Amino acid sequence: MFQRRILIAGLAVSSLVGLQNTAFAQNWKSQYPELIFAVVPGENSSSIVDRWGPMIRYLEREVGTKITLRLVPDYAAVIEAQRAGQIHIAWHGASSYARARTIGAQIEPFAIDKHADGSTGYYSVFYVRANSTFQKIEDLRGKSLGLVDPNSTSGNNVPRLTLDKMGIRPQDFFSNVIYTGSHENALLALSHGTVDVAATWLNSDTDSNLTRMAAKKILNASDFRPIFRSDLIMAGPYAYLATLPQDLKDRIRTAWLSASLKDEQAVRRVFDGKAGTFTPVAHDAYLPVLELNMFVDRLRRQ
Repeated sequence: MFQRRILIAGLAVSSLVGLQNTAFAQNWKSQYPELIFAVVPGENSSSIVDRWGPMIRYLEREVGTKITLRLVPDYAAVIEAQRAGQIHIAWHGASSYARARTIGAQIEPFAIDKHADGSTGYYSVFYVRANSTFQKIEDLRGKSLGLVDPNSTSGNNVPRLTLDKMGIRPQDFFSNVIYTGSHENALLALSHGTVDVAATWLNSDTDSNLTRMAAKKILNASDFRPIFRSDLIMAGPYAYLATLPQDLKDRIRTAWLSASLKDEQAVRRVFDGKAGTFTPVAHDAYLPVLELNMFVDRLRRQ
């Protein structure tokens, strides 16, 4: 009789916990009828919508709530909006994520891109026009440099660290240093002759800002030539607000990490038609980037 009472009591507790969990899930659904997902600027608006549309629809099915893609003007806007809690999920560059954490944004990284070759990083590359005479960065004294955004890893921070290691102070070495606002704009500025050298990103020789722009017939890849490639940079993370309910964060993370199995075509669209997947990541992976940002901050104060 005693054991039976224990069993009945246990079943009652289990039922109560189950009801509480269900009620909790329903509670966050009423609190978050819509999640805002933002990406860092890298290409024009129509390309971003085309790339992410199928993935957004997949995430809505898996997470169980409406997800809206928000296009933002620059990295700073993503950082400030997440710090204010206005953006629930964001695709950051490594430096913009580190900057967001530095200024107090309560966010947690949960996934990064993993390419078909197994890499989870990318490179910063300096390009010149193919018909120019420049063979190395040192040849560009007195010329114009195009960077992307003050919070861009491959388009500003790594290039500045690279130049510093060469003993080059950009404001003294170049005639002009221009922020173009996006990675696509950096190469367009180079194409138009607005700058003589431009920094941008590259995943591999067959997947880069340049190859993607060429595939969209925005420019011809043969018109450009790389003169420097950095060491591998940790890929920027997908990060959600730390203040979201744990059940909701678990749903988002699970949906992201299982996307390549459940909707391969949506993931291929994100990876510009190439094979790829998403893999887990934690904050500790970005500690070197936090140090990189501090280096850049010291440069700005000089």
